[in-house]
Amino acid sequence: MTAQASEAAQLEPLTIPEWTKSWGAPTASPYGKPSEFETLAIRNMYPGLTEPMSAYSTTPLQELDGAITPNGLFYERHHAGVPAIDPEQHKLVIHGLVDRPLMFSMDELRQFPSVSPIFFIECSGNPSFLPPYGKTAAEVSGLVSCAQWTGVWLKTILEHAGVQPSATWIIAEGADGAAMTRSIPMEKCLDDVLVAYSQNGERLRPEQGYPVRLVIPGYEGNMSIKWLRRLHVTAQPGHTREETAKYTDLMADGRSREFSFVMECKSIVTYPSGTHKLSRKGTHEMRGIAWSGNGKITHVDVSIDGGNTWHEAVLQEPVMSKALTAFRAPFEWDGEELIIMSRAVDETGYVQPTLEQMVAARGKNSFYHNNSIQPWKVSANGEVTNGRA
Repeated sequence: MTAQASEAAQLEPLTIPEWTKSWGAPTASPYGKPSEFETLAIRNMYPGLTEPMSAYSTTPLQELDGAITPNGLFYERHHAGVPAIDPEQHKLVIHGLVDRPLMFSMDELRQFPSVSPIFFIECSGNPSFLPPYGKTAAEVSGLVSCAQWTGVWLKTILEHAGVQPSATWIIAEGADGAAMTRSIPMEKCLDDVLVAYSQNGERLRPEQGYPVRLVIPGYEGNMSIKWLRRLHVTAQPGHTREETAKYTDLMADGRSREFSFVMECKSIVTYPSGTHKLSRKGTHEMRGIAWSGNGKITHVDVSIDGGNTWHEAVLQEPVMSKALTAFRAPFEWDGEELIIMSRAVDETGYVQPTLEQMVAARGKNSFYHNNSIQPWKVSANGEVTNGRA
């Protein structure tokens, strides 16, 4: 709306809208849905994907506020579609280098002491290093989401099984058609790995691993095995397909980084971002999210001149370890082109790098673990596009 149109609207007499003159929708809809007018806050398959079974859909970061992702918008990554699992028939087995191999029903799992921490999960390919670069924040970094998870610490279950001294890894396996399998270091399993059965207060959605999944805070997303059915305690990693042929980082010299588990410190401006448009000059608020697989975000800097100068943003409290942190910062737009971006720092002192810094260190062969600074261009007419396009 232009300034003139806004002024004219203020001069119009206040009228009573039609929805104030009639009954609304009835109470007790079986499951609440968003407003019919909120048509943009949806998941979409990543551009270019045509086959939906081994695919991924993105969280619409540019349409969301705060740091918690609604369950229906949590990003997806599947390798053989979403299985329909009857929780009455599903079992979780723990075996291998343990004193007491165990098999749990879902009801038995829920009888353990529960916890409800907040953690993000992010795909390690969020995003790739190479163009085409995404138009929206979802297309750039929409393979990250954050939730409050409820379940039992894996270390609690391991205590019941009795882990033997020679055990140094756990190989986790899912019940989907791909039998997704990843190796997890024992020290991580005894730290903060969660066997989760609920998300944001309700049972897991099928696409998020119903009836039970792992949540491995700060590690690349496909290690948080969904539809969890087996935990094999071993003395060595499994060297599975998903940690050899896939999910390794190819370096400039042809060697690969293996077991690069941690999702490093990262941030992205979600408003204004690609496809948004500023409609007035003056003071605006830059908003975004920051996160780190190594712990808490300590501060986020923002820039409107392509990184020549930086100013500290305000972090939304409480700032939690390995969770999304919302940030905000005012900025002025006078109708001239801007390049806006954010740069996060975590409690280890790690500073989010530029893409140029990452390429200098790792070359252009990598596909995974791109946590570089994302620029957005605000044009003279207020339209916002990817600053790398």
